Amino acid sequence: MPDEMTELPGEETTASAPKAQPPAPASRRNTWLRVLISATTFYILLLLALLLTGNPNLFPSLVMVGNFTVPVAYVAFLYERKSFSRLRMPTVSLAFLYGGLVGIIATSFIGPLFPIQFDFGGVLAVGLIEEFAKILGVVVIARRRQHVSEMDGLILGAAVGMGFAALESTGYAFTAFLLSSGSISATVEVTLFRGLLSPLGHGTWTAILAGVLFRESKDCCFRINLKVIGAYLFVSILHSMWNGMSLVLTPFIGLGLGAVTTWAVVGFIGLYVLWLRWREAVRLQTALPPEARDV
Repeated sequence: MPDEMTELPGEETTASAPKAQPPAPASRRNTWLRVLISATTFYILLLLALLLTGNPNLFPSLVMVGNFTVPVAYVAFLYERKSFSRLRMPTVSLAFLYGGLVGIIATSFIGPLFPIQFDFGGVLAVGLIEEFAKILGVVVIARRRQHVSEMDGLILGAAVGMGFAALESTGYAFTAFLLSSGSISATVEVTLFRGLLSPLGHGTWTAILAGVLFRESKDCCFRINLKVIGAYLFVSILHSMWNGMSLVLTPFIGLGLGAVTTWAVVGFIGLYVLWLRWREAVRLQTALPPEARDV
């Protein structure tokens, strides 16, 4: 693993050790907004170039930029508000890429082991499987570092969840392209749809679960207790509601309004719980000794 992933030295606990001063909070430079604006500009330019020139080599770049723009901006937004966390961008970037890949691969292997039908049980099973796969990605990335900072768990969980979301959306975009016999408009529609909704889903859910996991764990190892299990079940239910709630509402209020209601309700619950976890993480943030190496 890269050096950035190595474990931090433990905190000084002896009476003779000088009291550590908290590091300065991370400055907010609105990098996330610059990422969002610049990537959106490149996406529009790629789309125009593809439409005007008909060059098929531009299509993969269009899909990748479109599906990664909002997830990367979301993670950058949280990273800039990491308070006293000593996480560094290389670590968060590795979590986004490697953690997302671990989640996608784990889902691909675990999913076929459980025959899933499109009913309540099947929708719940999808939520349980995907949330397990994503937190597995967090564990793989963070296994060699301290596991006691809830803030670190929130940021790494968001990075892994958004990496998973970006890769999954890329797959959906290519599938839409193939099923529509090469329709660029169908691909753009899927990309925009999933990109705009991505902050309400995977990144938020995995951040909540990873934050609780880190808060309840020890320096040496991860700790699974009832609070962690409860958080896992909570985000899995949110995931299941996201996938299936609109089907329940459709007979009463129609498909369109049912979908919008689902996104609004599930998205609000997830973001509100994430906000509560974030406030708690700031309050509980432990200052590391000044000689401790950044991660």
